[in-house]
Amino acid sequence: ARIVVHKSSTFRPEEVEGFEKAVMEERVDMRDYVAVGQTLIRLFRKGEYPPLRGTLLELDSAEGVLYTTGSVDFYRTYPGPYIPSPVMLRGSHLDESLSQNAKDVLALSKMNWNKTQLDGRLPITLEASRQVGGILKYVDPGFDVQNPYRFFM
Repeated sequence: ARIVVHKSSTFRPEEVEGFEKAVMEERVDMRDYVAVGQTLIRLFRKGEYPPLRGTLLELDSAEGVLYTTGSVDFYRTYPGPYIPSPVMLRGSHLDESLSQNAKDVLALSKMNWNKTQLDGRLPITLEASRQVGGILKYVDPGFDVQNPYRFFM
């Protein structure tokens, strides 16, 4: 079994400690904690179009810059209206490689079926949690919120 936790901020030591305790209790073989955030790093390539979607610049074994949006070779163009902005991946306690985690994030960035866009900047794991947070901010204090995810779809 493998568990991957995506987060938009860095992992605090006490969070990692709690995750590690749960991983041990549940006998999970592999775990990856990946912070998916913003970066000011931009890449350029020869030609008229931005870097290809899926381009990964590995800064070290646990940190890299990933283009989840970008030019699409199949279309021979960049389908977006704005200059693509990559995401920064910062791994913590990675059992899989950064490259494999980047492939996972890239695949998850195409899973928002509520959009007609080919891809999204963020993986659905973070996109959905932001949408749920956008709903919950309007809930009155003390209101009994239904926790199952299906209530937010």
